[in-house]
Amino acid sequence: MYNEFIITSETSLLLYLAPPISMQNQRLCYALNEELKNKAHIKEVVVGMNSVYVLTSDLNYKELLDLQSELNELIKHIKPLELNGKLVEIAVDYGGDLGLDLKVIAKAKGMSMSEFAKLHAEPIYDVYFIGFQPGFAYLGGLDIRLHTPRLNTPRLKIPAGSVGIGGAQTGIYPYQSPGGWNIIGNTKTKLFDINSDEPSLLKAGDKLKFVINSIKERL
Repeated sequence: MYNEFIITSETSLLLYLAPPISMQNQRLCYALNEELKNKAHIKEVVVGMNSVYVLTSDLNYKELLDLQSELNELIKHIKPLELNGKLVEIAVDYGGDLGLDLKVIAKAKGMSMSEFAKLHAEPIYDVYFIGFQPGFAYLGGLDIRLHTPRLNTPRLKIPAGSVGIGGAQTGIYPYQSPGGWNIIGNTKTKLFDINSDEPSLLKAGDKLKFVINSIKERL
């Protein structure tokens, strides 16, 4: 059920906020995280895309129901947490041999590769959270005209730095990995450096601006 914590197991509860996905809702999720992470009987809080997962210690059923009621009451009063992040610009080479799907999906939408790339680079995207891979940012703000279903068959190897679109989201693969998103370009920017004091280039609350470095046909 939307906007309520539901019990998903003997030791967990899950909250989904009602669509549409928004940064305001995401700030509410992070406010809940701050409020709950040091609370008695709560072992871990995981923030997702407009969602919050809570892992508890072993509670009896009545205690779990009491905690559920407490959390749902908290939702009614808690204020969204302001996330004062930085603006990060990332240069992208659109198309070419590393932009495997740009030509196909642009054509399917009645656009040139250049038109598609410019629409993709136009917004300032919100970083909702980091997940899937270290340094992989889930972004909000993709133009609805660019929404594209994921591939029917995921690829086994997506190169590091690949910029992709999956459904209503866009993002960058920090490492080579399998993936089912449509790949429209590539960046040389390093998204995650384990040897750095701050390994992830992007954090929740940051803003991201794609900058067109080039637009190329595939060879």
